[in-house]
Amino acid sequence: MGNLSKKWSTVLVCLVLMGGLFLTGCSSPSATSSDANTSQNAALANYVPRLEGIATVEMKIKGSPVIIEVNGKDAPITAGNFVDLVERGFYNGLTFHRVVKDPQPFVAQGGDPQGTGTGSFIDPQTKKARYIPLEIKLEGDEQPTYGQALGQQGTAIDKTVALKHSRGAVAMARSQLPDSASSQFYFALSDLPFLDGDYAVFGYVTQGMDVVDSIKQGDKIDSAKVVSGLENLKK
Repeated sequence: MGNLSKKWSTVLVCLVLMGGLFLTGCSSPSATSSDANTSQNAALANYVPRLEGIATVEMKIKGSPVIIEVNGKDAPITAGNFVDLVERGFYNGLTFHRVVKDPQPFVAQGGDPQGTGTGSFIDPQTKKARYIPLEIKLEGDEQPTYGQALGQQGTAIDKTVALKHSRGAVAMARSQLPDSASSQFYFALSDLPFLDGDYAVFGYVTQGMDVVDSIKQGDKIDSAKVVSGLENLKK
């Protein structure tokens, strides 16, 4: 009975995810085929902004610091997008519009300029929303796979992902379309392996997880700044 209860608990969390982690009102290209994805990988080789290495971000929440190590080695586009937004001051003052802790610790999600779960980053130069492709790197692969869910929502694979949804992971929220992530991100409040391959992890909390655990819906990001590794950002 214990294993059955645990299974149903995981199913319930998955249903919570389907109802809320997806963004709404976003549009982007649909997922590509594997052949097209190979070409897309090459086309994205010079995508900017991108992070070619590691950066450290300090995010202050309710006056307390949270240190995030951002991994541009395994998720260069996703990490580059985040670091670029941090450098712009985009996240300063935004709220955590969705925090799920029941029936078990799940996610604290923020980064929406509208605070509704439907907003995106609007590039001031193009006046359009900036979306990034779903970026998943598998262990043993030289490059990430783009535009294709590789977990429970997509193609089932035997390999494990390089960046896992362990407690303290920082990842991008998106709509049902793979290439629809923009500015909304979430902290994993516990190990969430059923999200691996379907959502792009790009970093981990290295200090201040107690602060992350204390986040309540409506809490704000006081500020976010890049404290090291900004030279790795290519724009």
